[in-house]
Amino acid sequence: MTGLSSCTAGTAAVNSPEQTPAVSGEPESRTGKKIYFAGPMFSQGEKDFNLKLAKVLEDNGYEVFLPQRDGIEAAMLEGKSEKEKAQMIFEKDVSEIMKADIVVMLLDGRVPDEGACVELGIGYANQKRCYGLKTDTRSIEIDLDLNPMISECFIKLFKDFDGDKLIEQLEQYLAENEL
Repeated sequence: MTGLSSCTAGTAAVNSPEQTPAVSGEPESRTGKKIYFAGPMFSQGEKDFNLKLAKVLEDNGYEVFLPQRDGIEAAMLEGKSEKEKAQMIFEKDVSEIMKADIVVMLLDGRVPDEGACVELGIGYANQKRCYGLKTDTRSIEIDLDLNPMISECFIKLFKDFDGDKLIEQLEQYLAENEL
């Protein structure tokens, strides 16, 4: 399949106040450069792509919290029960979302990662600036491939089925704009 490139703004960023729900995440100003990176991190390919994206953001002056790299270390979880492990990971990730100014979510996967969806929801409800990235080709209806409860959280959604082209698109955007 050839690469599809599009960059769209979510309507949440342009809704009038009457149309915007009470929990609207539209930020009042574009300040702060702390990013929480949400996305799948369960295969080496996913982890490698996450690291590439985090590097692009960091090279453009953003401080990125990448859970696979910056989250709770496995050694800290030794000897803990499954419940304790889950609670520690949840509390750390929620804390980092709350410290962030921006949530960047990688939407790749058959469906977007469940944990990343929750992280996006927490960020949006707390008025973080939210951006989406998507390279996955498994969605057939390109314009309707995301649930509106996800797509409408984003100020901008970057899409390209070629990961390298998506990175180029993100780099070009960052050279001209702040997140």
